[in-house]
Amino acid sequence: MSSGRLYVCSMTKVVDTVRASGARSLVTILTAGASLVRPCGIAHERHLRIAVSDIDTAVDGHILPGEEHIDRLLAFLEQWDQADPLVIHCYAGVSRSPAAAYVAACALAPHRCEFELARELRRISPTATPNRRLVALADRRLGREGRMAAAIAAIGRGADCFEGAPFALELA
Repeated sequence: MSSGRLYVCSMTKVVDTVRASGARSLVTILTAGASLVRPCGIAHERHLRIAVSDIDTAVDGHILPGEEHIDRLLAFLEQWDQADPLVIHCYAGVSRSPAAAYVAACALAPHRCEFELARELRRISPTATPNRRLVALADRRLGREGRMAAAIAAIGRGADCFEGAPFALELA
């Protein structure tokens, strides 16, 4: 098994990122009701869709990320053989998808330091502002004792942008 590579992008860059990376697995994290056509090369069973809003506290009319969403993400990641890259995207590629990539890196490379991973995320994506709730939920589920949440808080908010540039995060 090769070491995995995660690609993160916005909704507008999904098709190009899947094509360029050779990914065979895709995680889509969009607000409920948002639609996306699954790119060629991604089988139905290798496409996880999570419908949550990009919020960290409850807001009427929105879906707050919950434990069930983290459980679905972690279960999907367990089934990924890492032979081919995995693309994770949200609407802008700034909050939900970088959070999910960070969660994936912590789950799939449990030997790596949470702070090292967060600093690497900041280095490769100056605009990433990972969704704090998704990270905190995964932190509890993975038994990281608050280190994941503290590491993301330590890197702070990313640079303002309309859409983040696609980036790749190595698991090894």
